[in-house]
Amino acid sequence: MDDRVSRFLHRAEEEGLVDVAYAETDTPVGRLLVAATPRGLVRVSFPRESHDDVLSQLAERVSPRVLEAPGRLDEVRRELDQYFAGRRRRFDLPLDWSLTPSQFRRKVLERTVRVPYGETISYRDAAAGAGNERAVRAAGTALGANPIPIVVPCHRVLRTGGALGGYGGGLETKRFLLDLEAHPRG
Repeated sequence: MDDRVSRFLHRAEEEGLVDVAYAETDTPVGRLLVAATPRGLVRVSFPRESHDDVLSQLAERVSPRVLEAPGRLDEVRRELDQYFAGRRRRFDLPLDWSLTPSQFRRKVLERTVRVPYGETISYRDAAAGAGNERAVRAAGTALGANPIPIVVPCHRVLRTGGALGGYGGGLETKRFLLDLEAHPRG
């Protein structure tokens, strides 16, 4: 980052003009875009999603004051690095749920956060944890729209019987994450 851009970024942060900070980070599943607000991590985006589209959505749904500010995402990137190295089993990041407006969807995701590392639940379990065990499809929709994958570990939710189901990062990524947790390297 050149000096002029660095000064601009510093001044924007000092004056409270950055509502959404973002950065990219390299991982074994590809280059992720991570974004945070002052409340916490708001978005993790896989490489198969257009990062430009994700930034546009953040500008529309959270705030138009979106700025690349890697320093504000250092802790997020550090915890992701530790996770992929097998040295972190639980994330300690504050989360911003503003991209999850529905109460039911938020409850499904909050239930999913509590699934322990290396364990899985079914879509029915996720629905039951949100208060309606018959809302299996709605739970699947909530998980499919999870704006904070990996940190909110929707990869740990499987179909009844153990089939993978779907995954926003692709089934190969879901398989990779489940295998990583089954055979940690650290």
